[in-house]
Amino acid sequence: MKTNPHILLPTIGSAGDVHPVIGLGRGLQARGHRVTLITSAYFQPLIEQMGLGFLPLASAAEYQQAIDDPLLWHPTKAFGFVAQQFLLPATRRLYALLQEFDPQQTVVVAPSLAFGARLAQEKLGMPMISAHLQAAVLRSAYQPPVTGPLLRLDKLPLPLKRGWFRLVDRAIIDPILLPELNAFRAELNLSPIRRVFHEWMHSTQLVLGLFPDWYAPIQPDWPPHTKLTGFIHFEREAARPFPDHVRDFLANGRAPILFTPGSAMTHGAQFFQAALEACQRLDRRGLFVSAHAEHIPAHLPDSICYAPYLPFSQALPQVAALVFHGGVGTMAQGLAAGIPMLVMPMSHDQPDNALRLKRLGVGDYLLPQKFHGRAVAHKLERLLGDTAVADACRLYAPRLDFAQALADTCLAIETFTG
Repeated sequence: MKTNPHILLPTIGSAGDVHPVIGLGRGLQARGHRVTLITSAYFQPLIEQMGLGFLPLASAAEYQQAIDDPLLWHPTKAFGFVAQQFLLPATRRLYALLQEFDPQQTVVVAPSLAFGARLAQEKLGMPMISAHLQAAVLRSAYQPPVTGPLLRLDKLPLPLKRGWFRLVDRAIIDPILLPELNAFRAELNLSPIRRVFHEWMHSTQLVLGLFPDWYAPIQPDWPPHTKLTGFIHFEREAARPFPDHVRDFLANGRAPILFTPGSAMTHGAQFFQAALEACQRLDRRGLFVSAHAEHIPAHLPDSICYAPYLPFSQALPQVAALVFHGGVGTMAQGLAAGIPMLVMPMSHDQPDNALRLKRLGVGDYLLPQKFHGRAVAHKLERLLGDTAVADACRLYAPRLDFAQALADTCLAIETFTG
């Protein structure tokens, strides 16, 4: 294989999944690599603006339709929805795209749910690295990831935890994924598989965890070829001017609490209503960030500032606390800013991220059904008044080095390519 192959970066998901891959692509490109991202056409303008190659995995309309559906955030139905809307349709499309590339001149760096890449590794001999943004996709009976509405297995004996994973696979995950996956495998003359999430979805060559070991240490039952490199950061808003009205707001008063439910959350009205009530109960200023202005309560008081976007790398160091959905990208920036965090985890990796923040001592969480003004105010009052939380925030903030994490990730990929 050439020492400088074409690196393909497929990814499936929202901006929280795609933006770090753009950051990785730019880092690889700066080191002399040819890079192509494969994802929804919704992100094509940004990807091409960043000077990276692009191939469509789904249309922009398909992406918008999916994120507009409330099932995307349902605590128990989200996985089935994502599988039907994203994962399974993308499997055949991605495999078809990868067939067009020479395995001797190509390396695929793919997330856990890009099953088409895993099939290409098996059938075509395509070199593949699994690159996981979320620790939650790496199962362990020693430190189980949290799933659903903060379901915790910590105190169970190892055999029971392993049994739980088998039960989840048999009852929930595999009935959704295996019929379509094994039908496609039969077309490719590959033998059927069982337990997709247990081991199969990870590359047999190299697994990268794009998070630091102090956040999620390597476990004895993770794939033996796992390497952790750190959080990958990319911020599209960094190139846009910081809004003048927000700059003035931050400069003229006590540091506010920043509330944001995430870029793909199109049903955030209740979140912001609770945020407004919590700020009023605490007599604190608030900074509300959402691309969906219709979710913001009408007639905000002067103590609340709204912005459709903000470069968090600039904004978070100027706020007192962050209240958000638990997405890994926003979480990493909150850790770097050294501020307390309150999470309203809905689904996917968010519950696991929420509990990890609580374990680190830098945050807490409230489930969506309990996320109302009084409860939010109570949690924030404790987080903002606890010296142990402040100490933990100061401890971990200096450990975030996005530039070093990017360099380490690029080096791991380069070492793999030979």
